[in-house]
Amino acid sequence: MFTDRSDLLRDNPTQLNYGVAVVDVLGNGQFAFFVAGFGFANQALCWDGSGYRDVAGPVLADETRRAIGVAAGDIDGDGREEIYILNTDTFAGPKHFADRLFDFHDGTWHDLFAQPQYRSLANLAAGRSVACIDRSGQGRYGFFVANYGRPMRLYELDSDGQLVDMAPELGMNFTTGGRSLLVGPILSNYQDLFAANEHGSNFFFRNRGNGHFDEIAQSIGLADDEENGRGVAILDADGDGLWDIVLGNWEGRNRLFMQETPGYFRDRAPLGMALPTTVRTVIAADFDNDGYEEILFNNIGEPNRLFARRKETWSLVEIGDALEPEGLGTGGAVADLDGDGRLELLLAHGESNVQPLSLYHGPANANAWLRVRPLTPSGAPARGALVLLHAAGRTQRRIIDGGSGYLCQMEPVAHFGLGSHETVEWVRIRWPHGATLTLDHPAVRTTHIVSPPPL
Repeated sequence: MFTDRSDLLRDNPTQLNYGVAVVDVLGNGQFAFFVAGFGFANQALCWDGSGYRDVAGPVLADETRRAIGVAAGDIDGDGREEIYILNTDTFAGPKHFADRLFDFHDGTWHDLFAQPQYRSLANLAAGRSVACIDRSGQGRYGFFVANYGRPMRLYELDSDGQLVDMAPELGMNFTTGGRSLLVGPILSNYQDLFAANEHGSNFFFRNRGNGHFDEIAQSIGLADDEENGRGVAILDADGDGLWDIVLGNWEGRNRLFMQETPGYFRDRAPLGMALPTTVRTVIAADFDNDGYEEILFNNIGEPNRLFARRKETWSLVEIGDALEPEGLGTGGAVADLDGDGRLELLLAHGESNVQPLSLYHGPANANAWLRVRPLTPSGAPARGALVLLHAAGRTQRRIIDGGSGYLCQMEPVAHFGLGSHETVEWVRIRWPHGATLTLDHPAVRTTHIVSPPPL
């Protein structure tokens, strides 16, 4: 499946890396792979026409801290995403160095947590993942932080523009072994949040429609009490129009939670997928543009695994150069930064030893594709938006990723492979604030950048 193109990474030091997010660091509409460096510099790898170069700059590089998780979202509604970086210098509980919340203004990046009025608010707990969520559909995002051994946090700006932690008021400040997060209209028409945990039940926060939540994981079959969650991804695994969740559990049984009836999940992972591994990141994406997503399990110290749906069954398939039998996988993300209509896969390594990044291309073929990039009313990526595409008698669906699976966040673009089909009947977008828009017969082999209609 994959071909190694790490030679395109012009800046690729051998170091400890963790999470990866896809962010417009330069503010020019061009995305970059933002890589968290653990005791080393963070990087922002941007395509320059012939390769990837680091454009992070000294502020974002922040090489004195130990970054593991990263996500982006427009918290202030100015049309440009802020970048939240989790720094974790201890395994659990309190830590020495606070997280960063970088906001771009006056021509440079500033850490909001470094401002005097917010120093006491800064997260000093060992976090594992961070995701952005527009819980009220206002076009402004908060950052939800999955802490380990300390209360979870939800950072937002209040009506006065002040940074606050809303988790206590919303009843979301649980203390557990927080690991990974998933955001989107999963069971409701609003922004729900799934949190996979270690040494305890998972959480599913269903949005009531007013920005408040009910935690219902046990009642819908997602608690998974005996396992230790890591990577998580969402897809319609059987084409029935309902969201399913694939969850990697650390050295435990991996899950493919299928919605066999609306609102209730049951594990249907085939034996090969369920096989325990040292899993870290899980990614669902159409790497070969055949019109059907594959599922990638990125492992640390063990070969990676790739699954595809063949004859109604999810089966292990050839992964090619991305096998990485000796790779120390810690994070990964997908995006099409070079604009060729094929997804690139960037994998980070580290934790137990230094290793460089790896970059992989999917197979070159003649398959058609279409990409949709929804924007918020202010022009930022509309993370959490739902995008449907109907072609050749079937409907594909994607959620614009808010993060983070485990430490990571994918590109804020819905990527659809079309196989041999060169015609699309329609694309429909529903934004977190409820607006919808339909594109009739959109052109294929292009990216459609779409602003929301007025409500």
